[in-house]
Amino acid sequence: MAELIADPFRAARLLLSLRQEGVTDPSVLAAMETIERAAFVDDPRLEALAFEDALLPIPCGQVMLRPSATGHLIQAMGLKRGREGRVLLIGFGSGYMAALLSQLAAHVCAVERFARLTLAGRARLARLGISNVSLAHADGLNGWAEQGPFDAIVLAGAVQAVPEGLASQLARGGVLVAPVNERAGQANLVRLNATGSELDRQPLFQWVPPLIEGRAQVL
Repeated sequence: MAELIADPFRAARLLLSLRQEGVTDPSVLAAMETIERAAFVDDPRLEALAFEDALLPIPCGQVMLRPSATGHLIQAMGLKRGREGRVLLIGFGSGYMAALLSQLAAHVCAVERFARLTLAGRARLARLGISNVSLAHADGLNGWAEQGPFDAIVLAGAVQAVPEGLASQLARGGVLVAPVNERAGQANLVRLNATGSELDRQPLFQWVPPLIEGRAQVL
């Protein structure tokens, strides 16, 4: 299992920053206090920034979301720390969000379009002892119907519109959370139910990188 963050001072400062940004769910904060974000940073020169509320570059030209954005996405899913339910993560990236979700769900299914990130992610999860995450190299915008239905689905990147039919992979009573770009530089956090009906939306107040359709053919 992943261990507690080694530096309690930095962890406390990060949690204070998250609370100030509106991430207040105790289960989400407990997961973010447990999982070491620096363990998902490839460049040792950037490890000190892992405790800051900042975007961080990862391979394949991608970025790790700000902790506050990650926290808001997970908070909107309404998961609890009892580790119940199945979750689908679209956009695995570095694996940080998947690791956080592994603390809150019985099983996490994640989809990543880059083969390099998929292979590195599997190795990293094994190294950290996180065993309740399944990872596929595929087009995440198609979901992962074979592993469903899911109690929650979350998109780790922004879309212009939630892909049609994705919400149908939810279990009854499930929720889909997605950042939806409506104007330059800002996304709204949208929640849908299993019928695709919108439950609510709220401003995210920060930039979220877009999800790209298709499986990468080179990296």
